[in-house]
Amino acid sequence: MDSTTTIDEIQRGDPRINRIGFGHPWRWLALGWRDIQAAPLHSLRYGAAIVVLSGLILGLTLIGRLSFLIPFLTAGFFLVAPLLAIGLYQMSAHLERGEPLTTCQALEAVRRNQGQLGVATGFLFMILQLWILASVFLFIMLFHAPFPTWENFVPVVVYSGQHSALLGALILVGAFFAACAFCISAVTIPMLIDRPIDGFTAMRTSVRAVAQNWAPMLLWAGLLVLIVGAGLLTFYVGLFLAVPLAGHATWHAYRDLVPRD
Repeated sequence: MDSTTTIDEIQRGDPRINRIGFGHPWRWLALGWRDIQAAPLHSLRYGAAIVVLSGLILGLTLIGRLSFLIPFLTAGFFLVAPLLAIGLYQMSAHLERGEPLTTCQALEAVRRNQGQLGVATGFLFMILQLWILASVFLFIMLFHAPFPTWENFVPVVVYSGQHSALLGALILVGAFFAACAFCISAVTIPMLIDRPIDGFTAMRTSVRAVAQNWAPMLLWAGLLVLIVGAGLLTFYVGLFLAVPLAGHATWHAYRDLVPRD
């Protein structure tokens, strides 16, 4: 594995970034699956908790007659997924060191660098809020009718052919926010629970890791979308396995991209 660093990076103390190839994302998935097999009870119980949480949010949205927000909240799930998998990163760290899993992994991970995790969390939720506000604004500007319900959202907005401008704008805006979230969070959360580092340095390192390996990281982003998307399309039930696989694999992505010096 080739690695690169610069004098400026060394001087300001930024972590070194490794160069990776197209085979690495597939390797990360294989290692993530291995971690699930090594700790199935902990990993799948974590995935079940995500399924229950997602179901509760969906139920509250329907009760509040805000069903038109479901597509945007579903897309927003991808933006905050790196934070939701924090306990899975901690599990992989313990498994890597051969340590037993005996405590609440998410709580343990948060305690390791609580303040700086709060900084990263704030950025991710800011992106999520901006995405929801932008989506609502686009509807107000381009959808000249009452907000569609969840039952007729797809037929009215997607299949009718009368709102192609709105649909195109939603896709472009969503892709922009998703790209921003992926760049700043690709390895940020695992790094913060693994090292005594500040949130801004971690996010800057994540952006550098994506920029220096943009082609394989684009493949990695696509794989994550497919895995988590498959879980969402099964009415969240598939997240039972999709989230643990993506979370464990993300830890190994971090370990390959940001080596310990």
